[in-house]
Amino acid sequence: MGTTTEASGLTAQYKIEVPDPWNGTLVLYSHGYSFGPSPATDVAADDPATKAWLLGHGYALAGSAYATSGWALQQALEDQIAVLDTFNKTTFGTPKRTIAWGHSLGGMITAGLVQLHPERFSGALPMCGVVAGGPGVWNQGLDSEFALTTLQAPFKMVNFTSFGDAANNFNLASAALVAAQKNPEGRARIALSAALADVPGWFKPGSAEPAANDYAAQEVNQLAWDNNPDFLFAFFGRAELEARAGGNFSWNTGVDYRVQLSHSVDRAEVQALYAAAGLDLNTDLDKLNAAPRIAANPSAVAYLTKYITYTGELNMPVLTMHTTGDGLVEVTDENAYASVVRSAGDNSMLRQVFVHRAGHCAFTPAETITAFKTLVHRIDTGRWEDSTDPSAMNANAASLGSSFNVIAVGTQLVPAGPGFLNFYPDRFLRMFDARNGDD
Repeated sequence: MGTTTEASGLTAQYKIEVPDPWNGTLVLYSHGYSFGPSPATDVAADDPATKAWLLGHGYALAGSAYATSGWALQQALEDQIAVLDTFNKTTFGTPKRTIAWGHSLGGMITAGLVQLHPERFSGALPMCGVVAGGPGVWNQGLDSEFALTTLQAPFKMVNFTSFGDAANNFNLASAALVAAQKNPEGRARIALSAALADVPGWFKPGSAEPAANDYAAQEVNQLAWDNNPDFLFAFFGRAELEARAGGNFSWNTGVDYRVQLSHSVDRAEVQALYAAAGLDLNTDLDKLNAAPRIAANPSAVAYLTKYITYTGELNMPVLTMHTTGDGLVEVTDENAYASVVRSAGDNSMLRQVFVHRAGHCAFTPAETITAFKTLVHRIDTGRWEDSTDPSAMNANAASLGSSFNVIAVGTQLVPAGPGFLNFYPDRFLRMFDARNGDD
């Protein structure tokens, strides 16, 4: 038997679970974005199967619900350290080592924790994380919306005065998508909008990836990402963060959209759909470049830069994991993170692994456990060696058995074989980090 503690700390609910016997390692989980007053997930773990495996192998688990929902970086970075302090005061005492892990916004928080408090951790596993940093991610989303409102139908993208204001403009943008999808010209422009944020043309976990030249299917999937969940964040998530930051934190001043498209992984799709629709792509790009630009509030940018951008300085092993078909937190975030880590000279501390699957954080428990074991191996031995070879990781994941090799599709768990592959993500389009800001 083990010990479970669920209580209200100084600022937030938290959970601590310690198995018997305990191996001396604490695993601190950071949950993802929550629109509601409390997270939808267990604050000490992700899925029940992964949680059971960790406890069964002697790992203690802990995590905070954070003091607020939304873009709770400021609160989470404080509350997670408070959970570690609370754990140290228990009868179990200070762990021999602590590993940080988390999904989505929790992956961003995980990378932030080990950057700000390296003395508290031995390693980190940010999964499907917003590791390009706040300003870059929100700027890239702004570019996508800017194309839709400029070329299809007007709606407001920033400086929301209330959630009602955000809702009204969410409805306008959603109506613009519906209208655009009805004709070839509109579908080409949806594809352009998606390309400026590198939204993949693959949506449903468990589905086959559309062929490289099946541009019609790719555009339908990009539309699905826009409909849910991307526009929810673009309007309601942005309104929440503007209230925190004290104004608009995104800008597109100085952006050349012809250059942006030339760097996009989706440029061939855009070119093909424009040609099929009989539209002149250069005319639309000229219109985008001539449109009035959006400037940011400097103090709001400063807030988002603090919560958070990355320096690339790693004082411990970090293993990131991402699906290749993630349309909420695009896989190109990983390129941005790797770039700043290389610039800091800490590339030997970082490994990145990729899973060939559509969906945001659509990992099997087997893939998550395999990634965790890989990180522990690096912490134990001091060497990565070939531990992140996709063939070896797939074999390790498969060996866990059928009950761990499943993914959630809707409300059902369906079989899914391990999907690790060799992959190198393209450039993140609106990089912003500790080096030099937007480039």
